Amino acid sequence: MEAAAPEGAEPGSGGSGAEEPVVSLAEVLAENEELEKEARAVLGGSDHERCSYSQGAVKRQALYACSTCTPPGAEPAGICLACSYECHGTHRLFELYTKRNFRCDCGNSKFKNLQCKLLPEKVKVNSGNKYNDNFYGLYCTCKRPYPDPEDEIPDEMIQCIVCEDWFHGRHLGAVPPESGDFHEMVCQACMKHCHFLWAYASQLAVPPLTKANSLEDEGIVLKVEENEEQKKDIKKESGMEHHDTKEEKQLEQFNEPSTSSGPACPEVVTKSEEPVCKLKELQSKPFVKKDTATFWPSNWRSKLCTCEDCLKMYSELEVQFLTDECDTVLAYENKGTSDQETERRDPLMDTLNSMNRVQQVELICEYNDLKTELTDYLRRFADEGTVVKREDIQHFFEEFQSRKRRRTNRMQYYCS
Repeated sequence: MEAAAPEGAEPGSGGSGAEEPVVSLAEVLAENEELEKEARAVLGGSDHERCSYSQGAVKRQALYACSTCTPPGAEPAGICLACSYECHGTHRLFELYTKRNFRCDCGNSKFKNLQCKLLPEKVKVNSGNKYNDNFYGLYCTCKRPYPDPEDEIPDEMIQCIVCEDWFHGRHLGAVPPESGDFHEMVCQACMKHCHFLWAYASQLAVPPLTKANSLEDEGIVLKVEENEEQKKDIKKESGMEHHDTKEEKQLEQFNEPSTSSGPACPEVVTKSEEPVCKLKELQSKPFVKKDTATFWPSNWRSKLCTCEDCLKMYSELEVQFLTDECDTVLAYENKGTSDQETERRDPLMDTLNSMNRVQQVELICEYNDLKTELTDYLRRFADEGTVVKREDIQHFFEEFQSRKRRRTNRMQYYCS
């Protein structure tokens, strides 16, 4: 999505007449930690110093589009995280979150007046890259920017795992479940393209909360549950071979939760050892097809059939990635968070390691004094139930520095 200034921020808005919002220290720290966590998740799996072009089509990485270099009407192009910093730092960028199997375009023939500073030698065009309207800052079936200054309806944007476009929740044909109840979404158009997923949806998909109606564009959604007549509107996949029902035990095994929730992703299955096609098993049962998006829980991909016929079908539909659990955004985020946590170093320890023994002792003593005095100072506010304001913190540090100077001056008389 496009980087934007905080809402309500205006130049020169720091007038004395405006009352400053009051927040607690705990709220500030919690918000800062949450922002850092999100940044580590999205950017942690991407290299911020080296252009990713030399890696070829990266399995998944953070991407950006530069509106300054490739405005509407020009050919779409995507750039990696490092190039967004080094080559396009002052440009207008659209944040695309992450996309799969993409090779950095920075400086190739799509950029008429720019050469990549990190890797100047690149092919003219990356023929394997796929583009959509996101690269022009437009999203969803409504083809609107995000954030949209003309859209006053609060809504959540959800990414389709197949086409990787972003959609408003109200434009998916059904009201999405709560965000914590599902992990991935397949949009309406991709459900038509991947029609075989409807057979799996009856067993695996998370049901939407409500049905959206024609008033959705006005921001009105009626919470209407499906009636019995709608539930009877059952169809079977047309043109597909059906088989008799197998043992119930096989379906029970199909519905068992996946155990592949660890940090390491399982290898992509290339050949199945299963004698029975899971898809045909499900297609032999009644299932409902709708003109809506579908919502899926974690590890649902591990339930997809990997027999030779299904693998061939995935290849023909160009959705082979569906059987790869490491393709998920969640797997990418977990890797990024894990890598960042490993690399994070304590700045205090770094400082201590650069000092001699005497300096280390002095710094530790100063740190302990500051910690003790600040804790005692803030405890008074907590006991009295009063809010800590900016001037209170400024007053504390002024007093702390004054006491420190007085202690230092007294110590000079005892120096030999």
